[in-house]
Amino acid sequence: MKLIVTAITVCLALLATESFAHTKSSSPEGMHRSYEQNFKDLVLATCIANAYASDVKVGIDAGSSVTAIEDWANYDWEVGPDEIRALVSKYLARDYTNPLTESEIKGVKFDLLKCLDLYHSKELNALTKKLS
Repeated sequence: MKLIVTAITVCLALLATESFAHTKSSSPEGMHRSYEQNFKDLVLATCIANAYASDVKVGIDAGSSVTAIEDWANYDWEVGPDEIRALVSKYLARDYTNPLTESEIKGVKFDLLKCLDLYHSKELNALTKKLS
């Protein structure tokens, strides 16, 4: 009888553990990432905040995300913000005009694509190594 109770207890414990393993996370995961990854995420969020500053909801959300990520990123706070702004401005100033798209959607700037290109750039990798 003890063996059956023990077996049932073990099975229930395993089932409970398995169900918790698949529970959705309800808090940001940045605290579990490296400083370098958080720095890159910070730059991406800054780029998105600047690109969509005219859209109040997107700007507020991206800006708030930047503030949260700053708590998890460890970088040179004296030089970092200026260098981040310069790199973001450089990428957002790129001209990604596409005549085929422009004929269908007027004024499209591909700002999100620019931010993604920045995120994956060698320049951001170099800045990350320099400031982290």
